[in-house]
Amino acid sequence: MLTAFARAFKTPDLRKKLLFTLGIIVIYRIGTHIPIPGVDYRAVQVCIDQASTNQGIFGLVNMFSGGALLQITIFALGIMPYITASIILQLLTVVIPRLEALKKEGQAGTAKITQYTRYLTVALAILQGTGLVATARSGSLFPQCAVAGQIVPDRSIFTTITMVITMTAGTAVVMWLGELITDRGIGNGMSILMFISIAATFPAALWAIKQQGDLADGWIEFGTVILVGLVMVGLVVFVEQAQRRVPVQYAKRMIGRRSYGGTSTYIPLKVNQAGVIPVIFASSLLYIPALIVQFSGSNAGWAAWIQQNLASTSAPVHIALYFLLIVFFAFFYVAISFNPEEVADNMKKYGGFIPGIRAGRPTAEYLSYVLNRITWPGSLYLGLIALVPTMALAGFGADQNFPFGGTSILIIVGVGLETVKQIESQLQQRNYEGFLR
Repeated sequence: MLTAFARAFKTPDLRKKLLFTLGIIVIYRIGTHIPIPGVDYRAVQVCIDQASTNQGIFGLVNMFSGGALLQITIFALGIMPYITASIILQLLTVVIPRLEALKKEGQAGTAKITQYTRYLTVALAILQGTGLVATARSGSLFPQCAVAGQIVPDRSIFTTITMVITMTAGTAVVMWLGELITDRGIGNGMSILMFISIAATFPAALWAIKQQGDLADGWIEFGTVILVGLVMVGLVVFVEQAQRRVPVQYAKRMIGRRSYGGTSTYIPLKVNQAGVIPVIFASSLLYIPALIVQFSGSNAGWAAWIQQNLASTSAPVHIALYFLLIVFFAFFYVAISFNPEEVADNMKKYGGFIPGIRAGRPTAEYLSYVLNRITWPGSLYLGLIALVPTMALAGFGADQNFPFGGTSILIIVGVGLETVKQIESQLQQRNYEGFLR
C-alpha cells in the first residue's frame, strides 16, 4: 500500500488528485467541529465528557459522522442520509419498473437515479435533523448529563428552523464534497469520507481504553485491543479478497474472414457479496425499538423489556437477534443485487457458456446454487465479525460502537483495498501509455 502511494506521488497528475482529495478531507474535518447556531457549545462539551463509551442508539450515526453528531455541528448528520438514500433507491430499483428501466439505460439512467438519490438525501436530512434537534432540546441526547436540557437554550421556532436548515445544508455540502472527490480525486468520494469519519474516532477511543485499564496503567489492555484489532483486520482482508471464479467460455464466431470470440474469462463471485450493508440494516432495525422507548418515556413492562433485552448490546436476546438479522439481510441483499437470470441471458446473447452447463435456465440455476453456497459462509463471517468486539472486548469497557467493531473494520478495510486498487490501476495505465509511446 505504501509503495503504491509513493509511486502515485511521483506521478504529476496522480499527485494532484491525491492532494485535492486530502484538501477536501481537511475541509470535511473542519466542518465536523463547527457548531450550529442555537447550541450551547460549552454544555455540549460537558455532556460529552460525562458520557460513557456506550453512546446507545446514536452510536452508529455518531460513528459515521466522525463524532460530529453528539457535538451537534454543521456536519452532524454526516454521510448517513446519503447512505440511507442510496440503499433505499437500490431496493426500490428491484420493485419499481421505472427505476429498473432507468438502470438499464446506461449512463443517462444512472445520472437520473443519482439525482433522485440527492433529492431523497435532502429529505432524509430534514427528517433526521428535526429529530436530532428535538432530541437535543428534550435532553434525551445525553440522558445521564445534568446540563443536557441547557444544550439548546433558545426554544423559539425560528431557532429550531435555523438549526434544521443548517444541518440539512451541511449534509448537502458533504454530499457535494464526496462527489468532488469522485470526479477530481482518487476513489469513491462517499466511501472516502466514510473512511475518514470512522478513522477519526480511533485515537480518542484507544486512549479511553488505556485510561480505563487497570493492568500496568492500562497499557496491557491497550496492547490487547491493538492485537485483537490487527487480527480482525487480517481476517477481514482475507475474506474480502476471497472469491469463487465461475469459468465462462465464449464460442468462436466467423464474421466475414475474421473470427471473434473463443476467449475464456470468469465471473467473480465474492464470499462477502453483500459487503457491510447487512450489518447496517441489522443495527438500524434493532435501534428502532430502543428509539421508540426513549421518545415515549414509558415505564411500562414492554418498555423495560426492550431496555433490558434489545437496547443493551450485551443482552443474549440482542446478540442472538443481531446475528440472525445479519444472516437474513446478507441473503436478502445478495438476492436483490445479483440476478442470475439476467447474467445467464447476457451470456447467452453474446455466445458465452459455463463449461458443462447448458446456456439459459440451467446456467441461471447453477449460478444461484453457487451464490447460495458462498453466501452462507459470507453471512456467518459478517455475524461473527460484528459480534466479536461485543463479546471479546466487553472486559475493556468497549462495545460494538468501538472503532475496532465489525462495521468500522469492514468499511475501513474495504475502502482501503478499493482505493489502493484504483491507484494501482491508474499507475498501470500510465506505464502502458509510456511503453506504447
